[in-house]
Amino acid sequence: MDIFNVLNMIGGLSLFLYGMSMMGNELSKMAGGKLEFILEKLTSKRIFAVLLGAGVTAVIQSSSATTVMVVGFVNSGIMKLNQAAGIIMGANVGTTITSWMLSLTGIEGTTIWLRMLKPSSFSPVLAAIGIILVMSSKKESRKKDAGGILLGFSILMFGMETMSGAVSGLADNASFTRMMTAFQNPILGMAVGAILTAVIQSSSASVGILQALCSTGAVHYSVALPIIMGQNIGTCVTAIISSVGASKNARRSAMIHLYFNLIGTVFFMVVFYSLNTVIDFVFLDKAANAAGIAVIHSLFNIGATILLFPFADKLVKLAELTIPDSAEEPELKRDSVIIDERFVDRPAFAMELCRGKVREMAEYCKKSIVLSLEALLEYDRKKVKEVTRLEALIDKYEDAIGSYLVKVSSKNISKADSQSMSVILHSISDFERISDHALEIVKSAEEIKDKGLTFKKEQLGEMEALCRAVNDICTLTIDSFCRNDVNSAARVEPLEEVIDTICKTIKENHINRLKEGESTIEMGFILGDVLTGLERVSDHCSNIAVEMITILDDDYNTHDYFKNLSSEDRKRFNREYEELIKQYPVRKNEPEMSRVAQ
Repeated sequence: MDIFNVLNMIGGLSLFLYGMSMMGNELSKMAGGKLEFILEKLTSKRIFAVLLGAGVTAVIQSSSATTVMVVGFVNSGIMKLNQAAGIIMGANVGTTITSWMLSLTGIEGTTIWLRMLKPSSFSPVLAAIGIILVMSSKKESRKKDAGGILLGFSILMFGMETMSGAVSGLADNASFTRMMTAFQNPILGMAVGAILTAVIQSSSASVGILQALCSTGAVHYSVALPIIMGQNIGTCVTAIISSVGASKNARRSAMIHLYFNLIGTVFFMVVFYSLNTVIDFVFLDKAANAAGIAVIHSLFNIGATILLFPFADKLVKLAELTIPDSAEEPELKRDSVIIDERFVDRPAFAMELCRGKVREMAEYCKKSIVLSLEALLEYDRKKVKEVTRLEALIDKYEDAIGSYLVKVSSKNISKADSQSMSVILHSISDFERISDHALEIVKSAEEIKDKGLTFKKEQLGEMEALCRAVNDICTLTIDSFCRNDVNSAARVEPLEEVIDTICKTIKENHINRLKEGESTIEMGFILGDVLTGLERVSDHCSNIAVEMITILDDDYNTHDYFKNLSSEDRKRFNREYEELIKQYPVRKNEPEMSRVAQ
């Protein structure tokens, strides 16, 4: 093997690693955060968590990336530790897909169909399609992302072929053969596999390198098997590094990954080599090939998952014993807002972290307005105190989310994530203002109590109807926002018009009561503040809904949204308004003199 073969091997390895990274990034980008959303939401049952972990890893081609996502979710409080265990197990199964794809390089045959299955035959075609898609797309789009995936896959396969060709000359090299023979020692082989994987931080990539070396014919299964076992341990390094400085549960999730692979490897090695002393597995002395490597990799990971699945809770307990709770290291404060900045360089994942936090912010916002309305109708000092706490917490959410999104915006993000970012940036200020108005409402409630004022019977009925309407519009808006449901968001504006009408009627009724001596100017001042605050709350709900509709429809001009409604939309709007106004009946009172005149 001369210097040119070495250069070819280095170049092939570089292309291989770059192609794998490019394909994984483009797949994650094309998913637009959907994979992260699935991981976050659909992990209530452990078997589903395992299947999802396997599926997501198979798509993004990296168990390390999936595990890093899990560490991030656990660190942010979005995912529980016992949910993380299932996903980590599934990630180990999903990562075996890469080795099967790379095993295509070992296909041999003279028929046209077998020759077309070889990467050297179909990779150029995929590369041509990929470059056409990328070059023909001026803006970020799914077509451009798809082109990037095809290019990444082609580069990966081309690098694999280049590596295999560069090392093929080592078949007759006595020094290389002696070195490979040394790795037959299980401990040494595991150490080499673990170190190689820890350095390049990808078990899929290190398995690919091993598959390329198999083309020399000098790598026997007795060498390959312990190296593969070591690779499964080495891949844990990425998750451990990502958990440094994170919460205890995040560090525990990284330890679950380590313990799963460590226990599985030790159990497999002890059982396998014990049986080998009795049975003498003859295949160990045969030359390994790419398909055989894929088989061993798959059997180990699937077997380890089946073996340890019933003991997932024990792995969680073991991680908790390794990283125990302590008085010296208190858990995160109740009102702290943390979005892990280490994931800014993974825009799709970072955006899902933001979406999780803004959903928390929205729920706190809804809680604050509900409590403020309850305190207005029936004063409760505890509710006033809680609204005050929530207002300060929501301010922190606005600052944290806004600052984080500014950093993420400088990265290369997908169109879907760009739209999501716009919706969030427009909405967090509206959520913050709603919480401000909730605080103003409870201050008005305190003023009513301190001055010994009360709502008259009819006035109380009117306020109850208005509070129901405001509660409903906040619930509808926040639920639509959290589900990203544009159809539900379209129902917000008619209700906002109803609230405006109710507020106008209550103001007119108060003026009529003043004329008849049934109310006071002092109560009128407080009532005016309350009505203004509730109107503003509904206005901010309308802002959020319209922003969702216009941004997701690629029309950023929210001011002209209602001017551009079609006649059919306008009719639907009016029908909904007429139906809603009946649900919150507030009768307009006429002055006594007007009734006598009639």
